[in-house]
Amino acid sequence: MITDRSARSAAKPSLGDLLRVWRRRRRMSQLDLACDADISTKHLSFLETGRSKPSRQMLLHLAACLEVPLRDRNVMLGAAGFAPSFQERGFDEPALGLIRRNVELVLGAHDPNPALAVDRHWIMLAANRAVAHLVSGADQTLLRPPVNVLRLSLHPGGLANRIVNLAQWRAHVIARLRRQIDTTGDAVLSELLEELRDYPCPPDAGPPPADDSGMIAIPFRLATIDGVLSFFSTTTLFGTPIDITVSELAIEAFLPANAETGETMRRLAAHAGPRRDTSTVQADLAVLLP
Repeated sequence: MITDRSARSAAKPSLGDLLRVWRRRRRMSQLDLACDADISTKHLSFLETGRSKPSRQMLLHLAACLEVPLRDRNVMLGAAGFAPSFQERGFDEPALGLIRRNVELVLGAHDPNPALAVDRHWIMLAANRAVAHLVSGADQTLLRPPVNVLRLSLHPGGLANRIVNLAQWRAHVIARLRRQIDTTGDAVLSELLEELRDYPCPPDAGPPPADDSGMIAIPFRLATIDGVLSFFSTTTLFGTPIDITVSELAIEAFLPANAETGETMRRLAAHAGPRRDTSTVQADLAVLLP
């Protein structure tokens, strides 16, 4: 008879399984990884089959060569019988106070243009006040923490009905999410992708512009009471992180794609008065709305 404990143990992947999964996810042969890690293919083969056990240093070296996320490096360490190397702290914990303040400084510096911080599952952690102008009018259920910004953007009750180039932007978001899943293998993101793909795409969401020869990037074009605003998006990540939360933190900033959008955002900021502090996910997003 197989007990629940033994069943769970049997289902738990070995270190060799994990090495093989990550190597294949990176589309690397054993020879490719062995060359990058400066070890023999025989040694790597023995590690993948379980005939040899790596040292902690060798395991972390292989994980770095494979660009394994810190969260999954801990899983690999556990599978090899080692203690985890990387801590995970909540974004609102005191230990991340300096990181949080720096994020707020970056978000504030992007005013009068929208900018927000998200975690690995696209949950909003903080946002500057310019984000309020973009999300105003969205269904309040989508604005209650935890706010998933991809769901908010493509959900019919969110921004989807106001995105002028919805077909184009939707394709961009889904392609980006697919790439993230290919890189991380994250099951939560896979579920999110299926959800987003199930959202209806309005029939009047026109195709990409016929003449995009002058386009340097896919714009995010949103209809508002102040006219159509057009932005290019950029992503900022922390370099050389050793904390899991920090390694998975990204800042998404939206920069004006034309002079009219830049002028509108400056005018809105001037009318809004002195800049307020950024909002964290613990606060109701409603405080950002006019």
